[in-house]
Amino acid sequence: MTQRKIQYWVIPPEADAEFIASMEEVLDTYEAPYNSEYPVLCMDEQPVQLHKEVRQPIPATRKQARRVDYEYERCGTASVFLFTEPLSGWREVRVRDQRTKVDWAIEMERLLTTRYRSARKVIVVCDNLNTHTKGAFYEAFPAEKARSLVRQIEFRYTPIHGSWLNIAENELSTMTRQCITGRRFESIRRLRAETQAWSKDSNRKQRGVDWQFKVQDARMKLKSLYPKIKT
Repeated sequence: MTQRKIQYWVIPPEADAEFIASMEEVLDTYEAPYNSEYPVLCMDEQPVQLHKEVRQPIPATRKQARRVDYEYERCGTASVFLFTEPLSGWREVRVRDQRTKVDWAIEMERLLTTRYRSARKVIVVCDNLNTHTKGAFYEAFPAEKARSLVRQIEFRYTPIHGSWLNIAENELSTMTRQCITGRRFESIRRLRAETQAWSKDSNRKQRGVDWQFKVQDARMKLKSLYPKIKT
């Protein structure tokens, strides 16, 4: 049997009212002006493989690139969480051992009780991963505190096949390309230090995100995804 190369794509659904409803809700959220009492917080996460060098790399010279041995020692994995406020131009990277419901809830609690302690409600844009739930707070904290935290947030879930709607995914991709790709991190401590340095530098250089794709654009360019209404 002939082996054929397979290309993987994010194939959008056919006409899907639920997809459209979630997409338009996220787009409406991005279009609203900045309000410190109702900040929009986008978040995403990814695993990172930790590797240790088995031989000392040879530093780069004017004529030759840095050389790294192809062998390495596996040192487990870490989970990188990225939080960003599109309109204020702020982002933060956090590194943890894993990405359970409790890990997510702890990171959210830290933000809600520090950066957002004066906000009336935080609008959280994220995907439908099973760790991104109100119930996660009840697995991490006593019921009274969990309920208090839940009252502070309002979810905007991106639809399935719609992760591109999450600005945090774009930021995470940029961070990975600029800070992680092509490098080996032997410990969570070092990965944490490097990603925090990237966050500080990005916050210093970059302003808010100018999101251009709006509801009206979606209704024209993604017309095939909208259900046909029979009259």
